[in-house]
Amino acid sequence: MVISEQQKLFFRLKREPKVSCKPQVSQQHEEDSGGGGSVSPTLQTHFLKATCVYFVIIHSDALLCCVAAVCCAQSVTAVYNQTIAVPCNKGAPPPSDLMFVKWKYEKDDGSAGDLLVKQVRSQQTTVLATDAYAQRVSVDPSLGLLIRHASLLDQRTFTCMVVSASNILEFPVAVAVTKEPSSVQVMDKSDALQEDKLSTVGTCVAAEANPAAIIAWMKNGEPLVADGKAVLITPSLKVDPATGLSTTSSTLQVTADRQDGGSVFSCVSTHLGARQVVDLEPFPVHYPPERLSLLVLPDGPVVEDSNVTLRCQADGNPPPQSFYFHIQGQRILVEGADSYTLSGVSRRAAGEYKCSLADNPTMETSQTLAVSYLDLSLIPTGRVVKKVGDSFSVKMEKNSSGNASVVWTKDERPVEEPRLPSLQFAHAGVYACLVSIPGLSRNQSFELVVEGKPVITGLTKRPAEDAKQEVLSCEAEGVPEPRFHWSISGTNEERSYSNGRAVHRITVVPKFNLTVTCSVSNQLGGDVMSINVSSGGSWSLNICPARTSAL
Repeated sequence: MVISEQQKLFFRLKREPKVSCKPQVSQQHEEDSGGGGSVSPTLQTHFLKATCVYFVIIHSDALLCCVAAVCCAQSVTAVYNQTIAVPCNKGAPPPSDLMFVKWKYEKDDGSAGDLLVKQVRSQQTTVLATDAYAQRVSVDPSLGLLIRHASLLDQRTFTCMVVSASNILEFPVAVAVTKEPSSVQVMDKSDALQEDKLSTVGTCVAAEANPAAIIAWMKNGEPLVADGKAVLITPSLKVDPATGLSTTSSTLQVTADRQDGGSVFSCVSTHLGARQVVDLEPFPVHYPPERLSLLVLPDGPVVEDSNVTLRCQADGNPPPQSFYFHIQGQRILVEGADSYTLSGVSRRAAGEYKCSLADNPTMETSQTLAVSYLDLSLIPTGRVVKKVGDSFSVKMEKNSSGNASVVWTKDERPVEEPRLPSLQFAHAGVYACLVSIPGLSRNQSFELVVEGKPVITGLTKRPAEDAKQEVLSCEAEGVPEPRFHWSISGTNEERSYSNGRAVHRITVVPKFNLTVTCSVSNQLGGDVMSINVSSGGSWSLNICPARTSAL
């Protein structure tokens, strides 16, 4: 049997070992993997696989052998759920004698799987795939492969086989698929941090990413470094078995102090150089009370019959809301509030009051309550009727919690305490006694009425507007109000009476000289006074020496 040169080449290539191209791993990656060249599952998605092999196609009819060499794969990065564009020969123009292009891919077991074929002479593309790729692959005008709805399962090597009349070339392309986190949020946030205790700030979750996101924590813009004591950071990584996407979690716990009440904690997610920062609202820092105080409200002197509020306050955070109030030997529990009100306190309520924490009764404080009081007794009160010439005095007694001031008034004008040995009409009026201490006052009064027969204090005349007329005025003091009587008839009569003083006026027309008499009287007596009147306008006053007796 004669063996041709082509057959010799074919058998020689079969006996030669296959050539492979190993992707280069940087020294840093070698160190990260322990120096043994192994790469973590997360990092493996970034490295590309490629194998250089010889392909021999023998046309049985002509026994023609064509040899194609394949070198290290090109790499393409796609976005999750988007369309992957895999170029053929980096998008270079195909050879002029191109016959067809065939796309295939490396299966999970390392074997090759066919995807599609594009004939030069046909406008249609023949899909060879029978798996999930059958509905997802197509060819673009430059003969590149398009794969819709990219997933992590597409992270493999796709090979473009270019078959021309003169050669067969293969161009492998390694595909990597990336996905930024679908969300970055802080879960299980605490309501508050505890002073001097390890408290959970929250758990930061960067969900469904490829490669996995890296999470770090900051406080007030400064990085937090776990020290195992004051700062504890617990990371975790979960991979969805269905999608292969990674969810990174990081739980932060800190031992806070009171100054951390205004601090802003932030979660920082880094994915392929892109950062997302989630700032948390400042947390209140809770700490137990150390000091207790008792306030008496309102501020200032507490007066008898008023309401008093006792307020117990503590410096803890949150402020305690349950207290015991110690009220004159009784312990009263108040829940949900910090106050207790005493209604209508009396002088007997004065003394020491205490409050304490309901959950720690040994922490207590006290306050002394002073109650201001004032008693006033005045004799006489009401309406008091006396006679002219009588003696009169008052009896005032006071009882107060402090030095009291006393102010007397008569008809709202200041006077001395009334001690009157001989009453006159002028002593009549309304007397008031005002006794006061800070925050409290008492007021009592009486009306003094001085009665007596009327006494004329004046009898006068003056010209009227009409020169022929004269106005006679008779003034008198007396209580009860006196009645006036003239010995002559007059016109334009006017009268007034106030505080025991009476005035009576008449207008007369004297035609000749005469004596005019003014008489006043009440149930206690009367008085008379005369005045001479002449027609010529001259006048003389005559006070009648005889006084009428009491009626």
